[in-house]
Amino acid sequence: MRRFTHFLALCALTLVAACGQDSSPKPEAAQAGPALWQVSRGTMKGWLFGTIHVLPKGVAWETPTISEAMAQADRLVLEAADLQDEQKTLALFEQMGRSPGLPPLDQRVPEEDQVALVKAVADGGTSTQMLSGYESWAAAMLLSAASQQALKVSQDDGVEPVLIAAFKKAGKPIGGLETVERQFAAFDTLPDSAQAKLLVQTVRETKDMKALFDRILTAWRKGDMEAIAKEDQNGEQPDPVVEEAVLVARNRDWVKAIAPMTGRPFIAVGAGHLTGRENLIELLEAKGFTVTRVQ
Repeated sequence: MRRFTHFLALCALTLVAACGQDSSPKPEAAQAGPALWQVSRGTMKGWLFGTIHVLPKGVAWETPTISEAMAQADRLVLEAADLQDEQKTLALFEQMGRSPGLPPLDQRVPEEDQVALVKAVADGGTSTQMLSGYESWAAAMLLSAASQQALKVSQDDGVEPVLIAAFKKAGKPIGGLETVERQFAAFDTLPDSAQAKLLVQTVRETKDMKALFDRILTAWRKGDMEAIAKEDQNGEQPDPVVEEAVLVARNRDWVKAIAPMTGRPFIAVGAGHLTGRENLIELLEAKGFTVTRVQ
């Protein structure tokens, strides 16, 4: 799926199709609930949890198996721990997402998609004038984030705030596999052509966002990674440049961050990183980790 809380909520809702996958882990018998794996190598015996970053209110997902793993873990490891620093996140987004002299947003979208753009902007309560000040990747994120309002989902109701609160209450440290700046950089360093494709795909997908999110949420709650992977394959073919930068390269970096870990970390990343080409599970196994599905 997509990862990105706050503005990265776009990734939780639009990069499923924009960064579609071409394979998935084989389904394994496990207790019903969001997918959870045990990960071990040497003196490290931790857990890998596939999250969803934005949720409607009242979604129950914390099963006894997840609760037990959280209780046994000695720390929480998120994609980026500093993403919870809203002031820092917004400042970085503004700094990296804006550039002078950009063409108006409607000039970056093909004529056949203009009607969809107008509707997406209106439904999201924003304007093309406001979005025109942002580079195409950032405009896509803001447009997608705005569309969440109609879905009535929020980062505040997502998985990460619950995990953070639980580990803080237990007095356990919280870390990250990367920084917020690294997350934004994955998009900011995309070539203009890839950013343009991402923007156009975001516009096209907003009209089907609710149905897409409902399907993903249903699959995630069941721990049905095969269904999530199949959803990734629907729609337009992924731009390999975006897929490489936003998914694969970051997965490789995360393996490097996980490799030296010891103890009992509870590692929580977007479920989309756990399916498809060079997914995090396959990369960990290639480095000698034993990864076992426990839910």
